[in-house]
Parts: sequence; C-alpha cells; structure tokens
Amino acid sequence: MGTIVLASRNKDKIEELRTTLKPLGITLKSTYDFPKLEEVVEDRETLKGNAIKKAQYVFEETGIAALSDDTGLEVDALDGRPGVYSARYAGEESDYQDNVDKLLDELESVPAKKRGAQFRTVVAFVTADNTYTFEGICRGIILTKKFGDGGFGYDPVFRPDDYDHTFAELDPEIKNRISHRAKAIQKFYNWVKQQ
Repeated sequence: MGTIVLASRNKDKIEELRTTLKPLGITLKSTYDFPKLEEVVEDRETLKGNAIKKAQYVFEETGIAALSDDTGLEVDALDGRPGVYSARYAGEESDYQDNVDKLLDELESVPAKKRGAQFRTVVAFVTADNTYTFEGICRGIILTKKFGDGGFGYDPVFRPDDYDHTFAELDPEIKNRISHRAKAIQKFYNWVKQQ
C-alpha cells in the first residue's frame, strides 16, 4: 500500500491527508496527478454510496488504491436533511451562503433545544481486493445566525458539542482534530496500521 490516490481536487483536504498519512510511509497522489480523470457525479442516495462511487471510479481508471469521502450535515428537526444534498441544498447552482440561508430559514421557528445536528463523513477505500468504509460523526447544534469567518459551508452556524464556538470560529487545528472527517480518517489510519 505504498501509494494511494485521493479522489479529490480539494487542495486543503489533499494537504491535510498527506500530513496525516505521512507517518505510515504512504505516498498520496490526487486527481491532479491524473488530468484525464473526470469529475464524478455524486448521484447516490447515501454518503456511503457517493464515497464508494468516487473511489471506485478512480481505482478503475488508475489501477491504484483509491480513497474518497462524502460528507453531509444531518439536522434532527429536518429528519436528517440536508444530508447527502448538503452541498446543493439550495439548488444545483447554490453556494455556501445560499445553503446556510435556506437552512436558517427552515429552522427559524425551531427552539434552541431542538436544533441538534451532526456532520457525518464516510470515507471509502477501494483496492483490487475489496472496498472498505469508515465513518466519523461530530454532534452539535445549529445556531440562529452565523459566527466566524473561518471554515466553509455550514461551519459558521454549527457549534460542536462541548465547545463555545462554531467550526468557523475554532482554530483550524482544533477543528481538524475533532471534526467528522478527522474521526473517519483516524479510523482509516488505525486500520492501515494494523494491516
């Protein structure tokens, strides 16, 4: 398992994973290293389905073990929405601001104690032999307005449990340690160490 291809063009995610996996002696490549790879349409019904689809495509095209993830925000009062549609909650052409605005509008009459939510990440790892998945969850609440300039997506309105600040206000180092993605990647890391 000397080389893994990360099915992503997110430079921050690539760098974060490169740092995380370095102690394992793994060389991390990304879709930037394979310019002919196409963007994968995330049309599965679940985060797990999308993560597997992306990793499978990259593995099939490169012949190298592939790692991918999909993340969603699941709000209790909205029966788990936006979930798999988190990135396009306000429509296909929507941006972070549009999605956050739609979420806050939908939760306008929901009291603070019923605004529980979780970020959930599913990481998929596809090899010639098998497909493996690892899940990470970070619980918190959705605030009534935005706080902080850091992060991206729903970070300004999501305050993780046991913290007084939103993801957008937290030091990136802290966020990257407690986040849903960090927890899923840690499970992957621990699994690789045992192989």
